[in-house]
Amino acid sequence: MEFAVLLPHFGEHAGREAVVEGAVLAEGYGFDAVVVRDHLLFEPHGTMENADLTFYDAMTTLAVVAGATRAIGLGTGALIPFRHPVHLARIVGTLDALAPGRLRLGIGAGRFGHEFELLGMTAEGGLPMVREYIEALRALGSRDDVASDGAHWPFEHVTVRPHPTHAVPIWYCGSSPASARFAVDHCQGWMPGRITLDTVRSRRDLMRERASARGVETPAIGVIAPTSIAATREEAMRGVNLDGLLTWANAMGTWWVKPASGRFETAADLTGSLIAGDSDSVVEQIADFEDAGVDLLVFDLRASFDRWHESLVLLGEAVLPRLRVPA
Repeated sequence: MEFAVLLPHFGEHAGREAVVEGAVLAEGYGFDAVVVRDHLLFEPHGTMENADLTFYDAMTTLAVVAGATRAIGLGTGALIPFRHPVHLARIVGTLDALAPGRLRLGIGAGRFGHEFELLGMTAEGGLPMVREYIEALRALGSRDDVASDGAHWPFEHVTVRPHPTHAVPIWYCGSSPASARFAVDHCQGWMPGRITLDTVRSRRDLMRERASARGVETPAIGVIAPTSIAATREEAMRGVNLDGLLTWANAMGTWWVKPASGRFETAADLTGSLIAGDSDSVVEQIADFEDAGVDLLVFDLRASFDRWHESLVLLGEAVLPRLRVPA
């Protein structure tokens, strides 16, 4: 199992010290990767973020972090198709040339129509749009004189060099059954954001069945889990808007596996979509992710970015060493 951390590249606590020095600290503690989000127009999520509109560009942030670190993985969760695939191919080829083999792309369809409208696009393309995007990106990264007759980004006779010298894994980010099927058909991994472990298990079984039927490898599973760690559970829960998370789950968790009651009503109902407690409790909770078949766990500390470094230290010194199995 791999472990990553979402960088504080958005909100009131974003800054060079938090992002760059935090990434260096994460690498020193043995995290496998750092991860960034993607927005063109950032609208803070009321249950987990304050009203500050600061948002550092995803790929620019990864480029700066790549220069400040040596080997830690660089991931997105999720990159939205705002950039033309030729533009993204240029960025990916550059990053792989200057930070070889470190990039992993989580790509999602996006759900904020106004961001696409600003660019004269539509968010209604959904999975077909993402498929076109991925196919164009892979073609541009593997050969010259590429053409695409897709509905969203048609082009011809395009060569983008350097090509990546390493195969850049592409993961699909979404929580629905359709997103899991898409990951089997087109990607190396499936990575939803906050999601319950009951839902992860359901999607895992679906992906295994579909992969077996198609004769392909089951994609890896990653989860971005809201996390709050402190010396005590009481202190950890002070940074968590539990009522807000429950309200969000009932309103937005359309594709989640529901509890027996049919509604999300307690912290236990959110198991997997929230990690909170002291280091002992966090270690126990992470075991449940491994049992569910999760290959990559991304700690999303945004609810406690005000104690970002403290949280990294606790994870790095009191949690990760207990999860690493000696070779």
